[in-house]
Amino acid sequence: MHFTKQLKLEQVLPNLFCYTTHMKKLPLSEKLIEKDTYQVLVCSSPANIMVGFAAHTWFLINQKGKLTRREVLHFKKDRALSTGYLHTDYFEPFTGIEIWQHYTKYHWKGTVLDIITGDEHSVAAKMINCIERSSEEYPFTETYSLPGPNSNTYTQWVLTQFPQVTTRLPWNAFGKKFLFKNTKK
Repeated sequence: MHFTKQLKLEQVLPNLFCYTTHMKKLPLSEKLIEKDTYQVLVCSSPANIMVGFAAHTWFLINQKGKLTRREVLHFKKDRALSTGYLHTDYFEPFTGIEIWQHYTKYHWKGTVLDIITGDEHSVAAKMINCIERSSEEYPFTETYSLPGPNSNTYTQWVLTQFPQVTTRLPWNAFGKKFLFKNTKK
């Protein structure tokens, strides 16, 4: 096959690894943030290019306008906002992860799988508290593997703490079942 037109990266990659779930996904945008409430946004983007068919999930939390992003990444960083593989605000709130590992120029677009909203006594506020404590309580902060534990294991671990939240991670969120295969309740 021969291509006569050279395409720019931005033209090819957004459609290269498409995936769908049973849920309606929203584009990750500042417009979704309600400044006077508590929100937990369950977010997703394709993983890095070598495993771009897989989903990478994370949380964006909103505490009355104060935004914090929490996720597990495939590397450790020696920084105050990281505990092992668990990172706080490593990427900007409204972007996906890097298309290519460690190449920060291009990022996937993020989508929102679910938004949990409430006041200071709500499930959303309790989830935020759980996410903030996860540096001490998540059992895999010092372990990472492509099949799990990984970002999807972390996201599922938080969601499992709140059975009233019915958010389901996409089929290609590999590692989401690691928690159940490798721990006893």
